[in-house]
Amino acid sequence: MPISLLVLDVDGVLTDGRLVYGPDGEIQKTFHVHDGLGIKVAQQNGVTVAVISAKDSAPLRRRLTDLGIDHMALGQSDKLAAYRQLLATLNVPAEDVAYVGDDVIDIAVMRDVGLPIAVQNAQPMVKAVAKHQTRLAGGDGAVREAIDYILRRQMVLEKAYEAYL
Repeated sequence: MPISLLVLDVDGVLTDGRLVYGPDGEIQKTFHVHDGLGIKVAQQNGVTVAVISAKDSAPLRRRLTDLGIDHMALGQSDKLAAYRQLLATLNVPAEDVAYVGDDVIDIAVMRDVGLPIAVQNAQPMVKAVAKHQTRLAGGDGAVREAIDYILRRQMVLEKAYEAYL
């Protein structure tokens, strides 16, 4: 089945998982530009991108807004409930969903989707559930690699980037 919905974790997937505290106690996050372009290309090729994260922050909201990600469930400790709500909202069957995760909080959702993906530096329990594993670590372009894998499987990868050549 083709993937029509890509759901991403944030810390450890879109970021390297490190938490950097600023002088006023605010958390700062670093995102990889390659992931951003990959997300845009996925969206342009019929893949809706959503985010489910246990954390919520202004930098995260800003990045997701900049990327045009409309479906975000932030501050969600029960990722499975947030995922089920997302499926109901978008009317997408689980087999048409890919999820990229890195830690045990992601496993329940990964067990339900058609294509569970673990980033290279994911916890061993997460890798055991994944059907695909990226060569790159979270925060280091792993999301772009996962997107390219999905688009390659759907036989649209080469055409997907033509507008940027």
